[in-house]
Amino acid sequence: MTAIPASGERVRTRLPGRKPLVILGERALEILIRLSGFSAIFFVLAIFFFVFREAAPVLFDAEFDAKEFLFSTEWYPTSERNVRYGTWALTFGSVAVTALAMVIAVPFGLGAAIYISEFSGKKQKEILKIVIELLAAIPSVVWGFIGLTVMSKLIVDLTGAPVGVNLLNGGIILALMSIPIIVSIGEDALKAVPDSFREAAEALGATKLQMIRRVLLPAARNGLLAAVLLGVGRAVGETMAVLMATGHAVRIPHGPLDSVRTLTANIAAELGEAAAGSPHYRVLFLTGVLLFVITFVVNLTADMAIRGLRRK
Repeated sequence: MTAIPASGERVRTRLPGRKPLVILGERALEILIRLSGFSAIFFVLAIFFFVFREAAPVLFDAEFDAKEFLFSTEWYPTSERNVRYGTWALTFGSVAVTALAMVIAVPFGLGAAIYISEFSGKKQKEILKIVIELLAAIPSVVWGFIGLTVMSKLIVDLTGAPVGVNLLNGGIILALMSIPIIVSIGEDALKAVPDSFREAAEALGATKLQMIRRVLLPAARNGLLAAVLLGVGRAVGETMAVLMATGHAVRIPHGPLDSVRTLTANIAAELGEAAAGSPHYRVLFLTGVLLFVITFVVNLTADMAIRGLRRK
């Protein structure tokens, strides 16, 4: 008779023909996969440590005013008499450009994802996917040139704005850069919904649009939200395109035709000119820490939203 193991015990059986060398290879592969997973966490922490280490001297300086750094709109890092490091206008510019980009990108991105997933034919779907991948492969500096040379002229001609490089220009360029990510991830989320959901809705007499609105979108909402948030992350972290398309003016915008400057563009424009180890140099790294905090808050909010949707 064969003894039955007690509850909770793990029975290890060696398959016939498995050599010790094969077992060692599988264990080494498992360790490599685990290390690859932990390496992402390590690299993120290492980057944050490097940025924070460079910013720490000014952060713990007695003359540094954190309130002025966060909420002042005056950014004069090279003033000889009254140096001011206010990032509120830069933070507001980043948020404004990203928000405008998402207002444009989310409807078009999700709409394109729904069309590719539910309405396009097989050949048309392949062509559209290739086009979307090509859009995602365009370098950000090329998008910046498009905003600087093409989009700025169109904005001046259509709106009568005195300057074509402004918040609207940056929002449109960032939207075009974010749409491929939203479409790709959104289409994968819609494709992951089982076909039985669609068949059940059609069996109940639902039209194509009713099936999409009442069955498909609620079932894929977690993946669609992830697609939108990845688009937000793409827009927040963009540098060269917004540097060239937004006008690079430190000011609180009062409308979409006003020029702005973002946190990322400010770092890219001034870090090469700041003397290593100077207060200006340290404050730019501290701006990078602020970007880390903003990104963390966005990701944390997204995670809480996704968990709330799953509970429902």
